[in-house]
Amino acid sequence: MPVTKKTNQSGSRISPALRKKLAGVKLLLCDVDGVLTDATVFVSEGSETKQFHIQDGLGQILLQKGGIKVGWISNRPSPVTEKRGRELKVDFLFQGKTSKVAAAEQILEQVGLTFAQVCYAGDDIVDVGVMKRAGVAIAVINAVAEAKEVADYVTEKHGGKGAIREIAELILKAQNKWTSVISDYVDK
Repeated sequence: MPVTKKTNQSGSRISPALRKKLAGVKLLLCDVDGVLTDATVFVSEGSETKQFHIQDGLGQILLQKGGIKVGWISNRPSPVTEKRGRELKVDFLFQGKTSKVAAAEQILEQVGLTFAQVCYAGDDIVDVGVMKRAGVAIAVINAVAEAKEVADYVTEKHGGKGAIREIAELILKAQNKWTSVISDYVDK
């Protein structure tokens, strides 16, 4: 049974049980299309375009600043995803036609973590396997019903529209790191 499905934007209304689970997160893994983007892909002869939300990017940077590793897992290989991952210096980028569970297991083996230390954000049925194993499973609000059913939390923001930033804030606030990681930006 999910811990909670809603919160206000400040994250102050998440349950103590979810806050405790978020406090143990050491790795944020997420899907790309539908979570980091709004799931729209423009394809023309020889090129592809996706739209990423800039606040999601800063959220990931703040997580890394707070000691949380960030990884993306996509079943759809894309040079655009690779480019954005390099720009943000994500710790892990897995793109391939394999099980997302297997991809997550490979990442966990590399860093010596367990699924209990993972927060996974997804939006579709291909994400459900990882969501069921993750310590914290999050579905973006535009996710399919199957993903929402296994989620500990459903974001208020849509995928590609600030959902990852919302998740980053939840994690960092639960770990009492929010104030310190944003101090370089707000204290100057």
